[in-house]
Amino acid sequence: MTDAPTILDVTVILDVTVPAQAPWSGLVRRGQTIRITDSEGCQAVDTLFYRADDMGERYSSQDTVRVQGAAYVTVGTPLVSSEGRIMARVTADSCGRHDTSAGACSCESNTVRFGHATKYLHACRENFALEVAKYGLTKRDIPPNINFFMNVPIEQNGDLAIVDGVSAPGDYVEVTAEMDVICVISNCPQINNPCNGFNPTPIRVTIRDAA
Repeated sequence: MTDAPTILDVTVILDVTVPAQAPWSGLVRRGQTIRITDSEGCQAVDTLFYRADDMGERYSSQDTVRVQGAAYVTVGTPLVSSEGRIMARVTADSCGRHDTSAGACSCESNTVRFGHATKYLHACRENFALEVAKYGLTKRDIPPNINFFMNVPIEQNGDLAIVDGVSAPGDYVEVTAEMDVICVISNCPQINNPCNGFNPTPIRVTIRDAA
């Protein structure tokens, strides 16, 4: 974990609140930093990155894990693209636990895990589909994502467990772009497991120029 510049120290390009359960996307230019703040704590933030001028190149969880040789995303993690290039890098993190293996919840996975009564509840994959459609993409263009602030321990048998989050109100993570990227967020609407404390809440997204 590292300290980051305060928002007042730098030029703010964008500062928005993303409502609970909602999607968001925006352009982060090379050298700019996006800060995602967990406003009330224990809120998973599913996140994707696409190369801005060719969205066929996109974040690769597999290559990110392989390149850094570690399962979790934290300070120093290079976010590697499907073409093997570094799209961005995590440059600050007050939480220390971010998953990139468990993927996004979907209506289909909700049904399998929690029963048919949950089939029509909103989910991250549907949020992503709504947001990437603005760029001419479809569900086929949604790769495995980062789950910022999501606590997913790897058990001794290799299974992934989704347990109570560890992020506190005001915890943040910062990512600095190494190419122009489109960041796509689903402020996770999941209410059937503890990744959001069974109570989805708003987040804050800030984009700033280099200090």
